Amino acid sequence: MSHSAKPDSQTVRRALFAVALMVTVAIAPAIVVAADNTGGSGLRLASFVVDVTPPLGSPLCYGYVKPASEIVDPLTARGVILFGSGKPIVLCVADFVGIGNASHDRWRTALADAAGTSVERVAMHTIHNHDAPGYDASTDDLLAEQGLGGKVHDPENHDQTIAKVAAAIGEACKTPVAISKVGFGKGIVEKFASSRRLIDADGKLELSRMSSGGRNPEAAAAREGVIDPEVSLLTFWDDDEAVAALTFYASHPQSYYGRGGISADTVGWARRLVEEKTGVRHLCFDGAGGDVAAGKYNDGKEKRREELALRLAAGIEAAWAAQVVRPLKTNAVEWAAEEVDFPWRGQYTEDQLHAELTNTDLSLLNRTRAARDLVFLRRWKEGHRFPVQRLRVGDGDVLFFPGELFVEYQLAAKRMRPEGFVAVAAYGNTGMGYIGTAVAYEQGGYEVSRVARTGPAIEESLLKVTTELLQRE
Repeated sequence: MSHSAKPDSQTVRRALFAVALMVTVAIAPAIVVAADNTGGSGLRLASFVVDVTPPLGSPLCYGYVKPASEIVDPLTARGVILFGSGKPIVLCVADFVGIGNASHDRWRTALADAAGTSVERVAMHTIHNHDAPGYDASTDDLLAEQGLGGKVHDPENHDQTIAKVAAAIGEACKTPVAISKVGFGKGIVEKFASSRRLIDADGKLELSRMSSGGRNPEAAAAREGVIDPEVSLLTFWDDDEAVAALTFYASHPQSYYGRGGISADTVGWARRLVEEKTGVRHLCFDGAGGDVAAGKYNDGKEKRREELALRLAAGIEAAWAAQVVRPLKTNAVEWAAEEVDFPWRGQYTEDQLHAELTNTDLSLLNRTRAARDLVFLRRWKEGHRFPVQRLRVGDGDVLFFPGELFVEYQLAAKRMRPEGFVAVAAYGNTGMGYIGTAVAYEQGGYEVSRVARTGPAIEESLLKVTTELLQRE
């Protein structure tokens, strides 16, 4: 008996991915406020999605894990361009572990040029999946001076990827649709997020629990700790048809990683599921998930990826079903941004870091860390500042932050407007690494060790700018 040849797994996955992008199915019920709709808000929206999967052999996670040897699922950069409130606003999120320093500057400049807007009105973010590239041209340049170029990322692929996304934005801008309504929803994600830092009654670090912390029975049994279980949903509607959805959920997305398999991990899987059910393009932003991961519920086994993705998808679907859709008034969209100084923490001098970078007896990992630290220190000395941005749509606010922001900042932002809709996206420019709370630096732990390049004073600055942006009329 003869059998036809079976397609390889990569071909199957790409085919399924293509179907997920094109599928149009019935939209789940939403709570809609009845009102006469004239479509006169003046707001228009264009959206785009681009396959940004790197070639096999590419460095993943800034070269900290095995290079890419297979494609488990493709990576995308996706976004929306909003027209009708001054210059266009570009919101983009990519399936990368991070984009830092000069790379982040280059991405925002290219996207702004493609949309015909200014850099200040571009928010460029990542979902922080570890089986993906991390782009940092500044660090790669320093390593290249030591004969280590291309260890952090593939420079050629980096440039090609920026060009692909910019081209997609240019095409999308030709066919925007009118937006007459917006929706706001919230759902609870069960048994996904857990704190990576459990603090005892005396205010001391009791337990560190990483992304696969469930391998440790004590970590699996411990409490969830401080998290934000909500997933926030913002949708844009052309009359009664939803045309784009943005979700915000605070947690590291990893299930298992580091084996060479390119993947958007739990977020990519969940995103595909909700797109299949709603027929609407989704942008999934990582909230302030720097000190949050699936560690309590994840032991690193492959089957956990699907389990966690299903839980995240269920939370998004709950937010979709619970959303309230309202007519959008004219001039109801506003953009604001503040440049914030993220001061160097000061644990190393420039000379010390340069000595590490040039020390051929050290591992590539340690030299790369020295390079990333040195880049941030030098850029700070040059006066480089980082944007915190706010999008106001109707009576809802979305805040866009750089770095691996602790969840406490997200919870603080929501407390500032307890009766309103406030969503947070972190993982903009990732050059400064983790951003802890002031007390966390006293408590210690991985997240406030060398991987945090700015120090305790940042809390006061970020809470101040958050207050100012949320209170601004």
